[in-house]
Amino acid sequence: MSYTIPIGPYHPALEEPVHARLKVDGERIADAEVFIGYNHRGIEKLAQERNFIQTLVLVERVCGICSHSHSLTYAMAIENIAQMEVPKRGQYIRVIVEELERIHSHLLWLGIACHIIGHDSLFMQIWNDRERTMDTLEALTGNRVNYAMNTIGGARRDISDDMRKTVLEAMDDLEKKMGPITHFLTTDKTVAMRTKGVGVLTTEDAIKLGAVGPHARASGVDMDVRRDAPYCCYDDFEFNVPVEKSCDVYARVVIRVLEIFESIKIIRQAIDTLPEGPINLGNKIPRVPAGQFIARHEAPRGHLVYKVITDGGVNNYRLSIHVPTFKNAPTVPVMLRENTVADAGLIVASIDPCFSCLDK
Repeated sequence: MSYTIPIGPYHPALEEPVHARLKVDGERIADAEVFIGYNHRGIEKLAQERNFIQTLVLVERVCGICSHSHSLTYAMAIENIAQMEVPKRGQYIRVIVEELERIHSHLLWLGIACHIIGHDSLFMQIWNDRERTMDTLEALTGNRVNYAMNTIGGARRDISDDMRKTVLEAMDDLEKKMGPITHFLTTDKTVAMRTKGVGVLTTEDAIKLGAVGPHARASGVDMDVRRDAPYCCYDDFEFNVPVEKSCDVYARVVIRVLEIFESIKIIRQAIDTLPEGPINLGNKIPRVPAGQFIARHEAPRGHLVYKVITDGGVNNYRLSIHVPTFKNAPTVPVMLRENTVADAGLIVASIDPCFSCLDK
């Protein structure tokens, strides 16, 4: 018997509003549609009424998980329009906070995935280990969510020698704890039964639909802005870009685990080779001339793009934000087809969606 099952837009299992309409034949999903736009906050319009420092505060609230990525991408756009040279120490500090944010985001997603699967013991273990990363971010920035570490022209806060030691100790501790977690995620029968062969997105579909970030790399698409178009001195660091080819939810789990280890590697290099010198250009910001720039950034969820247009005044003339979820959302109906209704929630979650980012 064929019928339609609506999921959302407001649902006890969804932290953010999204509407999926499943056309099912028994338990099999024959087709699916996804509808967005339930959380619009008008951030792009608000940016036209704010100056460049005020906009940093604004865009950091696009997302609570990758707030540093948003403020950094915006800052890079303004710095390029104004032809500012960010001090190298400031760029390294930006990288350290960015990779800590990536670890925090991936651990959060891994925990939620385990919760959806029904493996609550592993969910609690992962989130318990995530706390050390959150504590480290709080020690560096003073905040656990919106870190406020970026300013136009560099970083807002320096990292002392004691803080460097704290970060390295946290990375050593996390690496040890990631060993058992990786073992459970890759060998546990419950995880395997719920993820292998589920929500397949082929490499061809990933490219055709424009998937980005860990979601694309889990479908065999070898791309990462940090390597392909380096910013913030990423070309100073050695790291790998993990790629998986099984194209299913299991591959998305593995990719995020591997990326955590790569982030630890980058943080250690940045801490060990942190340059001497200033962290920003001081309190005086040169007048930003009329111009435009498109800044690209590898946020935890994928390729984040900011287009900023200025007219020589003190406010933005136009700000356009393209977030990873906007690019990954079209893949959801493709992944849902030919799976069961019971897997729908996990498949939607497997792109690590942020509908607050998407509807901004």
